[in-house]
Amino acid sequence: MDDKALPVKIKTDDLGLFYGDFRALKNITMEIYACRITAIIGPSGCGKSSLLRVFNRMNDLLGARTEGLVTLDDFSLYDRETDVSALRKKVGMVFQKPNVFPMSVYENVVLAPKRHGAGRDKRLAEIAEKSLTQVALWDEVKDGLNKPGLSLSPGQQQRLCIARALAVEPEVLLMDESCSALDPESTMKIEELILELAEKYTIIIVTHNMEQALRISDYAAFIMIGEDKAGTIVEYSPTDSMFANPADVRTEDYITGRFG
Repeated sequence: MDDKALPVKIKTDDLGLFYGDFRALKNITMEIYACRITAIIGPSGCGKSSLLRVFNRMNDLLGARTEGLVTLDDFSLYDRETDVSALRKKVGMVFQKPNVFPMSVYENVVLAPKRHGAGRDKRLAEIAEKSLTQVALWDEVKDGLNKPGLSLSPGQQQRLCIARALAVEPEVLLMDESCSALDPESTMKIEELILELAEKYTIIIVTHNMEQALRISDYAAFIMIGEDKAGTIVEYSPTDSMFANPADVRTEDYITGRFG
């Protein structure tokens, strides 16, 4: 299918983000397609993670404010009537370092479904098995579901965090440098998992790893800091096209390692 025929899952129009008087992002306009992997790339401090957090309003916790428009399935994320809790159920997030809770493997996975009303033990057990199977972790932990989640290896912990995000059946998965703290073997497993999950979920990743962006993403957004210190999109295009024939010399300089 031509991607242009796919539904647009998330759209921003002239998005700006402020922390107090500091403008972190400006003029962010982009369309993110459903069931595709979009990579956000750029040098440190350009606002990549801030942009990612816009999509589930995690920046609200930092007192940030936005201007412009951000929509999910054509519904404004920053409308006064938006249910932020329901939004974060639809838009899950996985962080740079595995943030496993100090509880069992099982309780890590079913904690959020419990809070959203899936209270029957049988139903919770089904959710746990399905979510852990999705991240290829079930066979590794099924005989130790009551063991502490923190007893798992770092790679297993990150897959557990992804399973926890999937347990509430989101539509979008945000991943902020989710492989940067992992060894190459664990990174490969997470990348394979991301590619599989993209058949069902819209996935947005932040990565400093240009090879990773090229390996797994369908689209890439290159962000740089402008003269006013705010991050803005320099180029947004299919990843293959960007890496083979960047439209802007700044993009070429970044992806070839001349700066950043």
